[in-house]
Amino acid sequence: MGLEDAVLIRTSNTLKYEDNYVLMLDRRRFPEQELWQRYSGYEEVATAIEDMVIQGAGSVAFAACFGLALAARRYSSQGDGEFEASITKAAERLKATRPTGEYLVPLVEKMRRLALKARAEGMDPAQAIVAETEQLMEKDDELTRKCGYHAAYLIAGGDGILTHCYPGGALLYMLDYAMRQGKQVKVYCSETRPYLQGARLTAASVQKLGIPTTIVTDNMGALLMAQGKIQKFVTACDRVTMDGHIANKVGTYQYAICANYHRIPFIVLGYDGPQTNTLRAKDIEIEERNPEEVLYCRGVRTGAPGVDGYYPAFDITPPTLIGAIVTDRGIFSPLEIGRVYADRFSG
Repeated sequence: MGLEDAVLIRTSNTLKYEDNYVLMLDRRRFPEQELWQRYSGYEEVATAIEDMVIQGAGSVAFAACFGLALAARRYSSQGDGEFEASITKAAERLKATRPTGEYLVPLVEKMRRLALKARAEGMDPAQAIVAETEQLMEKDDELTRKCGYHAAYLIAGGDGILTHCYPGGALLYMLDYAMRQGKQVKVYCSETRPYLQGARLTAASVQKLGIPTTIVTDNMGALLMAQGKIQKFVTACDRVTMDGHIANKVGTYQYAICANYHRIPFIVLGYDGPQTNTLRAKDIEIEERNPEEVLYCRGVRTGAPGVDGYYPAFDITPPTLIGAIVTDRGIFSPLEIGRVYADRFSG
């Protein structure tokens, strides 16, 4: 087994646009089943995103773009004014699916404008969206690899690495490069309630690399650190602010506090850094999901009858608790990330 066996390393392995359908590998069923779901309309795609069929800020954004392509195809026979109104309505619906992720809103808006431009120039707007999205996915695969390459230099031989949720392909590249450098590590995956992304997605992917992999419950992190089992805490993030805050799966903040107390570096896989004008933590909208979801685990009710649930899906970690943010450009202090990426906001 090796990197080529890690199904989730590339977005293109889990998301496709084929024969005017959007195909998604159902991450709710993985790894027991590699089940592909097929969608023919943008509303179906929007619902699938909300229902967690696909997860991760980049993957969600690309799926939404493919959903907009379905809308462009559906409304292609309308007049120009009607088409613009219809494609805008579809874009707004897709943008509203999961608001915390960095890429969703700007990418869908980019594709909306592209569809209108393509139509005005006599081109097929759906094909234009699909071609642009697939190109962006290829670029995403390459920057994911670069992020993992840089992060591997922060890993030492013998490290125990704690993860939370699914940090994406950059984690797998990081581990693969570390092994090539002769470093032997162990990975502890927090289960990540209520969808168990750590227990299912991360653990399954890491184990296929041949790395010793242990699943732990979400409340074990501090004890593992105190026992000396953890030398690095590594996550991805759904958004990076210009002043160095990160938004990631809820629970990241408390692990960061524990890591800071135990003097354990918190390494954030930031992929390609800040993407939108998210200057400060207050600019991040935290998605609050259906409270009922925390009362269940994989379809089985675990909460007592009559109790309430509460489910903010993300939390925000300040730069003072982050050791490094790693991107495709290199390794950076969270306090300098805004300077490094100032070129994206100069216009």
